[in-house]
Amino acid sequence: MSIRIGLGPSGFPFQAAADFWRWVQLCEESDVDSLWFTDRLSSPASSLEPITTLAALAGATRRLKFGMSAIVLPFRDPLVLARECATIDYLSDGRLLTVFGVGGEDAPEWQATGRSPGGRGRLSDEMIELLTRLWSEESVTFEGEHFRYRDAAIAPRPVQRPLPLWIGGSSPAAVRRTARYGTGWLAGLSTPAQVAPVVAAVRRAVRESGRTIDQDHYGAGFLYRFGDPDEAVVQRTGRAIQSRAAASFRFAEYAAVGDADAIVGRVREYVAAGVSKFVLRPMADGPADLLLQTRRLIGEVLPVVHAPGFAAD
Repeated sequence: MSIRIGLGPSGFPFQAAADFWRWVQLCEESDVDSLWFTDRLSSPASSLEPITTLAALAGATRRLKFGMSAIVLPFRDPLVLARECATIDYLSDGRLLTVFGVGGEDAPEWQATGRSPGGRGRLSDEMIELLTRLWSEESVTFEGEHFRYRDAAIAPRPVQRPLPLWIGGSSPAAVRRTARYGTGWLAGLSTPAQVAPVVAAVRRAVRESGRTIDQDHYGAGFLYRFGDPDEAVVQRTGRAIQSRAAASFRFAEYAAVGDADAIVGRVREYVAAGVSKFVLRPMADGPADLLLQTRRLIGEVLPVVHAPGFAAD
């Protein structure tokens, strides 16, 4: 099993676009596996729209992979989304990682757009079927509850065949969706103890479906900081995360704060739960601190976690 760590910013912790590109260049010149961006279409807090950001990264980098965690399908059009993803994968020579979810019932986009979250699962299933067919077939005709396509086609199609399609979320519906459509699975806001039974459920559902998912294609993420739990940025972040998490969630069991050993130790807990791919998000006060947190992760954690045999230690 190959253990790899990617990074994602929490919101937009930069003062200017130039700060963002300095961070990207630091990651490009390191052993960071990939960069990840959260989908939040309506929010008073600053955050980058993921599809356009990934398109920019395709031209600004040569090595890094990049993905979304996760695109909320009901807020997108499947034909437009399929073409966007295919174009980005083509221009980046096969470095796009797609992750899709259905969105929570309390997502602010429902109210902002005047839509109801009801039926979002069935709509998303139709979209996933359309996406996979548009990426692989020369022409697609489809008659569904929500979409009706006739001779729809996109070109160029993705370089990766098939284009990775991971499913985000931990609900029973997300497990079934992963088993039916997914090539991988990415956890949401979950501790190692919460991730373990979902990984087991996905593997069981995949076996029952007669499909296979590579054991390397199970992902999770957590927040980290080289520092002290009493620091203001940690306390502030913990309160914000805990306020929107389930009652059973414990921030102290999710985030890793301390030295490199604390962060590596948290990675090991997720690996024991069945995870091999990671999206780590630094807790930082501004762009200079973000660069420092990233440099320390690159220098002190990645050499340990990316070393051959780490998963067997």
